[in-house]
Order: sequence, then C-alpha cells, then structure tokens
Amino acid sequence: MTEIDGIEWRVSPGLTPYDEALATMEARAEAVLAGEARELIWLLEHPPIYTAGTSASSGDLIDARFPVVATGRGGKYTYHGPGQRIVYLVLDLGKRGRDVRCFVHGVEGWVIAALAELGVTAFRAEGRVGIWTRDGGAEAKIGAIGVRVRRWITLHGLAVNVAPDLSHFNGIIPCGLPDFAVTSLVDLGRDDRLATFDDALALSAPAFLRSLSCPA
Repeated sequence: MTEIDGIEWRVSPGLTPYDEALATMEARAEAVLAGEARELIWLLEHPPIYTAGTSASSGDLIDARFPVVATGRGGKYTYHGPGQRIVYLVLDLGKRGRDVRCFVHGVEGWVIAALAELGVTAFRAEGRVGIWTRDGGAEAKIGAIGVRVRRWITLHGLAVNVAPDLSHFNGIIPCGLPDFAVTSLVDLGRDDRLATFDDALALSAPAFLRSLSCPA
C-alpha cells in the first residue's frame, strides 16, 4: 500500500535515526505547505532514544542511558526504540477544519480503533493524553501522542508499544506520570509483529481522516 485517501502511506524498514527522521519530516511539512508534495503518514522505528517535549521537566529524566533530544512536539519525556511503532503525521489541517483539539482526539480514536482490531480494549483517560489499557487490572499506557501544528501543518505524531524492551522506560518518568506503568501488545499476549499492527492502523485510517473534519 502506497496511499490512503490520496495521502502517502510510507513504511520504512529497519531503524531510522531520530535526527534523520526529523529533517525528513520538517522538509515534507514545508513541501506540503507550499503545495509541492502530498500529505504523509510515515511508519517507522527509531534506535533507542529519549525525547523531551516542550513541557518536559528535568526531574523526569532519571537515567540518561540513551541519547536525549529536545524536540518541538508537545508533552514531556518519552522513549522511542526498536519494537515501538512510530507514526509521523504530516497533514494539512487547513483543509480539515483547523481544529487542533479535534486532531488530537482523532489520533487517539484511530489508535483505539486499531488496537480493537487486535482484541485490545484501549481508551482515553481524563487529564492524561495518550492511549491507555488495562494490564492485569491496572491502567497502563500503551501509546503516546505528541504533536506540533505549524501553519496548520501537523508534525510528529504517535508511538505505540508493540514489542519494545519496556525496561528502557525506566530511565524516565514517561509523560511525567510516575504512578502509571507502560505496557505493550506483546505483554498483553498479542502478536509482536509491527506489520500486524500496521495492518490494523491502515484499516482504521480512512475513518480517522474523516473524523478530522470536525463540525464547528
């Protein structure tokens, strides 16, 4: 699959360095704004790295065992690494309602729908951005969302734990929430292949894109 509803759907094999991905995403956003390129939904993995959003607190970085990079997305500290599906969204909200809150809500709903395809019940949590589920009865975070919108073009996106090494999250307080654990699809007994989750995302993508045209 190379496109969904006219948007390029790109899946990169292997590990893409964070700085390389950031440069590619920024360049694509400028091209979309100028009308020189299609919008992009980009699926990839990063080597182990901690990223700090615009509201990150230094106290949430416990052990900088991996490179730490400040980024322009919203949110606090998070971890990216092998076995985690990263999805960068370069979309033009200028033609999709110009509603950032609607966009974030739509991204959450998209991931929730994709996880439902895999038999995982996920949900939003009041006051906590991201995607949540229950692991052994306790609430645990399975997906993070951190976005930036510049001149109505979206940047950054989401990360869902498919089969990462969850111990790598121990170097930070993920998203500044010390009282909640993180989990993954494989820890919940589901398929550990990124391609399986990708298929669920693709199936749910058209409904996600339709949801972005929120009523005024």
